[in-house]
Amino acid sequence: MIPRSAVFALALPFASPVLAEGFLISPPLECDLEKDCYIQQYVDSDPSSDAMDFTCGALSYDGHKGTDFALPDRARINDNIPVLASAAGRVNGMRDGMADSGYSSATADDIGGKECGNGVVLDHGNGWETQYCHLKQGSISVKTGQEVALGETLGFVGQSGKAAFPHVHLSVRQDGAVIDPFDPDGTVTCDTPGDSSLWSLRPEYRGGGLISIGFSEAVPAYNAIKHGDAAAPSLSVEADALVIWGHMFGTRADDIINLSITGPDGMVISDDVTLTKTQAQAFRAIGKRGRVDWPAGTYTGTVTMIRGLQIISQRSTDIEIR
Repeated sequence: MIPRSAVFALALPFASPVLAEGFLISPPLECDLEKDCYIQQYVDSDPSSDAMDFTCGALSYDGHKGTDFALPDRARINDNIPVLASAAGRVNGMRDGMADSGYSSATADDIGGKECGNGVVLDHGNGWETQYCHLKQGSISVKTGQEVALGETLGFVGQSGKAAFPHVHLSVRQDGAVIDPFDPDGTVTCDTPGDSSLWSLRPEYRGGGLISIGFSEAVPAYNAIKHGDAAAPSLSVEADALVIWGHMFGTRADDIINLSITGPDGMVISDDVTLTKTQAQAFRAIGKRGRVDWPAGTYTGTVTMIRGLQIISQRSTDIEIR
């Protein structure tokens, strides 16, 4: 079991200015942060009831004590993505056996007091600890007291405990105090990438972006997008409609989402959607109904996320209509 002092939900003090003293970490996932994973939330740098990340951005929530490395959808849990030790150390505690059911009103009672879900705590000496939460049920491959090397597999990414999406929550602590690895001295300057770091190679900060895009014959249910089964592999020339959708994280009010479809005969549809509020995740879709059979061939869908005058994320995908 994870010691009570290391439980994810425990209220720990915010970090006072510290020096890394040679302690450095690496990301707990080997993945491309622009293609097959992303950082959804950072440590909350605001000691008030508001929240902000280390750049003074919106990618955090009140009291969040770690960095969330996320997968694009629940289907990826089945791919057994390894969670890696961010630094060499000794296993100080672990828990396994909790289902990857995520957090809801139906699971709240079972999760109470075990918000970290399946997890591992590593002791790195000199008061430094790292904690890894929400791992896949039955995947943890280390035992309490075991010495582990940098990059050694601890388990797989899951959605156990208080997790709204599949990810690994990485917490860093020194002498029990939460440390933001992107800002270990605790001095928020609102700079990007900031004035200090515990990372041996700092992951690039992204203030929002596309998680996934896809085609479908109708506007998909949001749950289908989050589960990873919303994108159609192909469509019939007799399809009732042709829809392109985009799933995004870190959206802000006034962001513009451009969605477009081109086909064998040129542009099918293109439109800008202006967002009205800041959200952790959101999706948007546009489409066109088929009055006659669609021309057979390759169709390209493109989703572009624009903030101010800057394109912050863009993806394209193809589908065959036959």
